[in-house]
Amino acid sequence: MAKRSARTPANKLFILDTNVLMHDPTSLFRFEEHDLFIPMMTLEELDANKKGMSEVARNARQASRMMDEIVSTSAHGIRDGIALEEPSRGLATGKLFLQTEAIRVELPDALPTVKGDNQIIAVAMHLAERFEKRPVILVSKDINMRIKARALGLEAQDYFNDKVLEDSDLLYTGSRELSAEFWEANGKDMESWKEESHTCYRLKGPGTAELLINEFLWQDGPAPLQAWVREKNGKSVLIRTLTDYSHTRHSVWGITARNREQNFALNLLMDPEIDFVTLLGQAGTGKTLLTLAAALTQVLESKRYSEIIMTRVTVPVGEDIGFLPGSEEEKMAPWMGALEDNLDVLNGTTGEGGDWGRAATRDLIRSRIKIKSLNFMRGRTFINKFLIIDEAQNLTPKQMKTLITRAGPGTKVVCLGNIAQIDTPYLTEGSSGLTFVVDRFKGWAHSGHITLQRGERSRLADHAAEVL
Repeated sequence: MAKRSARTPANKLFILDTNVLMHDPTSLFRFEEHDLFIPMMTLEELDANKKGMSEVARNARQASRMMDEIVSTSAHGIRDGIALEEPSRGLATGKLFLQTEAIRVELPDALPTVKGDNQIIAVAMHLAERFEKRPVILVSKDINMRIKARALGLEAQDYFNDKVLEDSDLLYTGSRELSAEFWEANGKDMESWKEESHTCYRLKGPGTAELLINEFLWQDGPAPLQAWVREKNGKSVLIRTLTDYSHTRHSVWGITARNREQNFALNLLMDPEIDFVTLLGQAGTGKTLLTLAAALTQVLESKRYSEIIMTRVTVPVGEDIGFLPGSEEEKMAPWMGALEDNLDVLNGTTGEGGDWGRAATRDLIRSRIKIKSLNFMRGRTFINKFLIIDEAQNLTPKQMKTLITRAGPGTKVVCLGNIAQIDTPYLTEGSSGLTFVVDRFKGWAHSGHITLQRGERSRLADHAAEVL
């Protein structure tokens, strides 16, 4: 490795902690022109975590396989570093170094050397001393390890490559307020016509370039407008007014929209052309209730879908209560309290059937809702189903891909979540699978997203969400 120190100072040397590889095995190819160093302790920890069926174990095995592939394709020895350009197909142009010698560094007495983290820090200290003119950076998802490294004078960073956004406030909200000047600037050659109960407008102008397909537009004032972008062709856009689900005439399973965003959400959930919907919002904004109302209407009344499948990530908020008895559905039942609560609300809106009528309706609804565990999703195909993924903020981008690719012909997938309530370790608002799909799907003709702003649960819940 002594030969390599002559390279330009801009070329950094990143030391990877085990949790980076277990979080994203492809991180080996994400550092562009910079070099990577894998300490022996990282390999030991990967080996210790490779057994089992969890996501972490799968990632550990994949990281080991990728390193094996890189090492076995190298014509030169490991000591001089292995070029990553060929194995990464041009994504990375740096080199991969593996620890090939015993490194002894005197760590402060406060840091016991039996801990794997401290041994990795010792390797980082050794490399920082050996390459004084070159930035040597420890990359770890472990906050405490980064603090320890910085306390010892090392540079340490989080792994940012999987972050879709640096700040969740920049996330696409799905709606946009139109200014009063919008129509003057873009309405010169405007065409308008009626389509059934909707009014359509075709506009051209400088303000239309930034609009996305299925983005909702609204304007308050003397002539209020709620519409959405249905087509986009260069600078020309087709805007169509919405169905007003806040009116009882258009109620969905007895539920009406209580605010503007709920109306936008119901337009997405009830449109057969939209295959993928993401709803974000804090507790009590109505995500689950609106989705279930739309699902029941389209399964039991219009028969557009054959059944509802509901799943969620089983990450406990407090201590785990241990193994649960029963079948897959019975094991999932304690996690589905939200489903039960919302069904109680929806069941109360089905008319005057009395207790018998309500019980019969409840049984009919139950027969059309299947509760599935995420663990058994791989390899399945859902045809003509209404698939609801609750608490989707706890999914990694890879798990999200696995779930969405289960959709067969005629299936609609709805992801619900609140990115301020992530319970999975190592996932942040920027790297959650929910943030990932919202960002990647925006502007696709068959998907839509809306961020629900106003809580409608109770004044107590709204105040708690605000002040606590």
